[in-house]
Amino acid sequence: MKIRNMKKMTTMALALCATMGLGGCDMTVPDLNNPGVESIRDNPTRSSVLSATTGLLIGHRNGKGAQNGLISQLGVLGRESYILDTADPRYVSELLSGEHLDPGSPAFGGNFWAGPYLNIRNAHTVLDATEKVTGITEAEKNAIQGFAKTIQALDFLTLILTRDVEGAPIDVNRKLGDDLAPIASKAEVYNHIATLLDDAKTDLLGGGDKFPFKVSAGFTGFDKPASFLKFNRAVRARVAVYMEQWATAQTALDESFLDETGDLDTGVYLVFSGASGDTANGLNSANIYANPALLKNTDGSTREDARLARKTTLADEERKWQGITTNVLFTVYPDNEASLPLIRNEELILLRAEAYMKQENYTEATRLLDIIRTESGNLPPLPEVLSDPKLMEDELLEQRRFSLLFEGHRWIDMRRYNRLEELRLEDPAGVSFKVHHHFPHPVSETDARK
Repeated sequence: MKIRNMKKMTTMALALCATMGLGGCDMTVPDLNNPGVESIRDNPTRSSVLSATTGLLIGHRNGKGAQNGLISQLGVLGRESYILDTADPRYVSELLSGEHLDPGSPAFGGNFWAGPYLNIRNAHTVLDATEKVTGITEAEKNAIQGFAKTIQALDFLTLILTRDVEGAPIDVNRKLGDDLAPIASKAEVYNHIATLLDDAKTDLLGGGDKFPFKVSAGFTGFDKPASFLKFNRAVRARVAVYMEQWATAQTALDESFLDETGDLDTGVYLVFSGASGDTANGLNSANIYANPALLKNTDGSTREDARLARKTTLADEERKWQGITTNVLFTVYPDNEASLPLIRNEELILLRAEAYMKQENYTEATRLLDIIRTESGNLPPLPEVLSDPKLMEDELLEQRRFSLLFEGHRWIDMRRYNRLEELRLEDPAGVSFKVHHHFPHPVSETDARK
């Protein structure tokens, strides 16, 4: 089932304010057309809780696949892509040329804040409602809570990946008028995400044989508590790697859907639709181009990699704008109904390779990287085990770069390894763009905190 009519089912959830307990959001005027907020909060019914749970998928999807969305902007910051929109030069002048990302710009430096917090708030409403609603079994309650906590963790992950050392509030389930939640540190946010995912695991283990609510087609194969748990563990493995907890990552990967001989595209996806009332995938915008540096090796020779052949193509004409010239287009998202991966088997194999690398098991790390090289890149295996830590790191980042191309990872990976400055090597000839480390807190948030 594609998320086609979910907006209608989740009006009461989406009407909640993202910054309640965070900033100066005014909720004093009730929404007379959509009175469901008070209903699910004060007198939840089985149907309203199930609809709101399904609606969390819409909330998490918002802001991901637009031209100015998360994947697109991270692609620009990671030198994977350019947005050459003559109607809005800020895609270059701010994201690439600007000294800083503008916290007052809701589409750029101030982005990816209110949306995730809105959905986190919606999930809290669902979780609170399950404690008082009648007409659901204990297993159904566990299933709802495990699902909601997992989605919450994903939204918190968006927040901390974009803000990094700036941190973010986590104690946000507060009443309107309460003191603002304090800004938690990066480590505290990651610990909170890990706790949410682990608590969700416990819930899902007691969640029965099926979900009592609908999920989208992007969760095919992961649409029951037991199989959804494998997705939960996959996300937990990613978080453990970001936290540099290598043994924890290996355990989570063992519990995930990782399959070294399986389809590399197996995974969980956000689905889009061009149908009226739904959200289309905007990553196939005519303004989005690939960085031609992707196609060249460091010595200037043409890069031979099957992943590039699958994921890019050449345009009929070059596009020139603000010092950038490119004729390379992405084919990752061929139309406005293309799905966006949340996590795939290919990433899981790379996460396991990284964990082995950090545990100095270079033999296993090399073996896993060879799987990706040969199966995904149609490249020859490495001639020998990479026992030099720097060479192994280079190889890992190289394989992640092309296996996860334009999926929102490159900028984050280079930051994790303190190699952001190397992105300058992929700027156009004669141009040196700025390297941004993280997004700032939006000005509305800092103003509310004075």
